[in-house]
Amino acid sequence: QVQLAESGGGLVQPGGSLRLSCKVSGTNLRSATMSWHRQAPGKERELVAGVTSGGTISYADSAEGRFTVSRDDNKMTIDLQMDSLETEDTAVYYCKYSSRWIGTYWGQGTQVTVSS
Repeated sequence: QVQLAESGGGLVQPGGSLRLSCKVSGTNLRSATMSWHRQAPGKERELVAGVTSGGTISYADSAEGRFTVSRDDNKMTIDLQMDSLETEDTAVYYCKYSSRWIGTYWGQGTQVTVSS
């Protein structure tokens, strides 16, 4: 059974940093795209950053230059380093695993609140 477990969310002041981590179990990361998404209250879930199995990285415009995504296939993790956080970054952040052979799975989400 594929499971994803996020950690690292919390409350931070504007301009601060947080590092989110997602641990995958029950499968391997070969041929899987790993990504972070977020959903703010009243808004649709949106892509924040992703890394393909080949190492291609993509960011949403809002994350470019402030967030850094990385994956470690040996540790079965994907991390999201978030710097220069803004109040608009407040959301529940979700980790996603996507493989054409295994399927698509989501974590339960971790709350990030940016507030003074």
